[in-house]
Amino acid sequence: NQFLANIREVDAIAHVLRCFDDDDITHIEGDVDPVRDAETVETELMISDIESLEKRMVTLTKKVRGGDKQAASDLALMEKLVAHLSQGHPARSAPNLTDNERIRLPYLQLLTTKPILYICNVSEIDAANGNAFSEAVAKMATEQGAAHVVVSAAIESEIATLDPEDAREFLRELGLENAGLERMITAGYNLLDLLTFFTVGPKEARAWTVHTGATAPEAAGVIHTDFKRGFIRAETIAFEDYMACSGEAGAKEAGKLRIEGADYKVKDGDVFHFRFNV
Repeated sequence: NQFLANIREVDAIAHVLRCFDDDDITHIEGDVDPVRDAETVETELMISDIESLEKRMVTLTKKVRGGDKQAASDLALMEKLVAHLSQGHPARSAPNLTDNERIRLPYLQLLTTKPILYICNVSEIDAANGNAFSEAVAKMATEQGAAHVVVSAAIESEIATLDPEDAREFLRELGLENAGLERMITAGYNLLDLLTFFTVGPKEARAWTVHTGATAPEAAGVIHTDFKRGFIRAETIAFEDYMACSGEAGAKEAGKLRIEGADYKVKDGDVFHFRFNV
């Protein structure tokens, strides 16, 4: 269906799980069990993956008969995955795959190969330390190699109506250092192995996203392919230095601006000014 089709386009899946008791809010199953709820959704995704693979296997079987070697390799991979999924395990945990099969895995666009972030929605009183429900989810996430974060939707709804300073004070009173949305973003970046760099001009500051390990030219290419193609160097200031020195001019005066070449690996928070040939 359309819902599952949309999921195929994402890089990761966030499961928002109910982790609070409230007699005024009924649960379709009659009681609160976030682990069961996550398993229910995962089962639906596995069934969808099996159906998708079985349909493609019919086409591949015809190609194999015609001597298509890539089709034969893909068919063998799909047979392994269907067997694994049929035993109630997601495709991401399929064992004994060869290096070539793991390379091909993303091309299958299976729902259960995507990394997962479990979001435990707790009550306000449990926002700082979680509860038994969120602990059960944390245990499940650890066993799966997945990520999890504890948030309170009630708190997020409330701070959305406050100005920034009042919101920070409200969070401090609850024993929270930052909002749940910020923790979700951080967890999502960690899950996908992403980092952020900045470009700052007289009219605007922009944040850009690259994968960890990206080089300066690759970062430049995120802004525009011409920047990567004609890359000369990157004038770089660490975020902490940029803030401590009150901007680019102060950082330059303090000797905090560095000149980095094509081999430089981007660090989270780097402030860049790219030099390139047109």
